[in-house]
Amino acid sequence: MLKTDISGVTLEAIKARSKLLGSHLIRTPTTQVTSERLSEMLSGAQIFLKLECFQYTGTFKARGALSVAYHIPDAHKSNGITAASAGNHAIAAAWAAAVFGLSAKVVMQSTANPFRVKMARSQGAELVIKEPGAPTFAEAERLVKEEKRTFIHPFEGIHTSLGTAGVGLELMEDIQNLDAVIVSCGGGGLISGVASAVKLIKPSCKVFGVEPIGADSMSKSLKAGYPITLDKTETVADSLAPPMTLPMCYELCRTYLDDIVTVSDDEICTGMVLMQEEANLAVEPAAGATMAGLIGPLRERLTGKRVCMIVCGSNIDSTTFVQLIQRGLSYSRP
Repeated sequence: MLKTDISGVTLEAIKARSKLLGSHLIRTPTTQVTSERLSEMLSGAQIFLKLECFQYTGTFKARGALSVAYHIPDAHKSNGITAASAGNHAIAAAWAAAVFGLSAKVVMQSTANPFRVKMARSQGAELVIKEPGAPTFAEAERLVKEEKRTFIHPFEGIHTSLGTAGVGLELMEDIQNLDAVIVSCGGGGLISGVASAVKLIKPSCKVFGVEPIGADSMSKSLKAGYPITLDKTETVADSLAPPMTLPMCYELCRTYLDDIVTVSDDEICTGMVLMQEEANLAVEPAAGATMAGLIGPLRERLTGKRVCMIVCGSNIDSTTFVQLIQRGLSYSRP
């Protein structure tokens, strides 16, 4: 298998992209968690949060989508964009299109949470609803072919990774002497960018990924030595459930990740509880996964360390949030 070229993801390129997109994005805050409970659990560890849940559209996805939209050739802009998504990426792609005055026809899965469907529509996108998986992507491919729209991929591509690398760049500027960064992993659009920025700035800082057990394509890919596709995924963290790993995200993660761990859905829900009780944040499951990783499989390695978790998003309706919190409360907590 040919190695994917990642030479374009340099610190200079990351800084340039951050500067280019900066006027359209929120420089999200990085803050320390003042939780005695978490500190005791991790033997005095100092825990920081990079709050991408406060980014436009409610998730980090705005960065990658904006980065891709910015680089659409002028000759293609009049045709608009399309995207395929279960939710957060659809919202972000629609928002990015609106920033540059482009039309957006976004394909969303029929299983998408109605709250996220409403959010995507509120950004001015025309929505097309299709069955999950292949039918969703097939419709987006049709729109590219027949309407000449530019496809904004949910996670793969150099522009996406350079866009999300801004998260890592900002947190490394905000917090000195970090020992580790924890990032949830779905397709790899976020973690590929964050890991690249962190390691290019401070190679000694560890970068750990966290995946759901039921959607562990990156874990399996790294073990196999090449990108793989899962037969199916099953997790409450639908934002982390792409069934495949693709070449660029894989190669960046292979190069820059120190390790990737998996957590169960019960552990993810417990992570959401701790985010709410110890950090005063109501987050979606994808963000709860980072906390689950910290207090679970990564705990021994991170005791007494300076650790930053990326809080990737908070797009969740109240009913679903309450259900998942109740599940977390009923699980055997650490």
